[in-house]
Amino acid sequence: MPIELLHLAHIGIRVSDFDRSLAFYRHLGFEPVYEDPNDAVVILKNEKGVEINFIVNAEAAAVPCNVLMDVEAKHPGFTHVALEIASYQEVLDYCTENGIEVSGGPVDLGDGVSLFIRDPDRNVIELRQNGTRIGRAYQG
Repeated sequence: MPIELLHLAHIGIRVSDFDRSLAFYRHLGFEPVYEDPNDAVVILKNEKGVEINFIVNAEAAAVPCNVLMDVEAKHPGFTHVALEIASYQEVLDYCTENGIEVSGGPVDLGDGVSLFIRDPDRNVIELRQNGTRIGRAYQG
């Protein structure tokens, strides 16, 4: 019998600039709820209880690069996180109004529609509305 998983507890994201990353993730409804006094970890949650842990110790790069997504050689690792949304159109409008670049989509993917955005450190976030289709296929 496999290990019984109950749910995803949190996502850990290494960031180079806490304030810049917090400003971005506030657009997704996240606020800090705990800062570890002994380690470079800040826990953020949104009103639905989704948790992200910032690991605040990445080196700042003049031009941020995601080695899993932005270089030709493909390395193993987690490439993105997918967060469920209620309306891809509302999210698309919000991104446009707030200067958040949509790096991909909207596209049909699986049983839903997905948009892709990047945080300030170039981490990929898929924003996904399940149970709808728009007729544009994913070209990944």
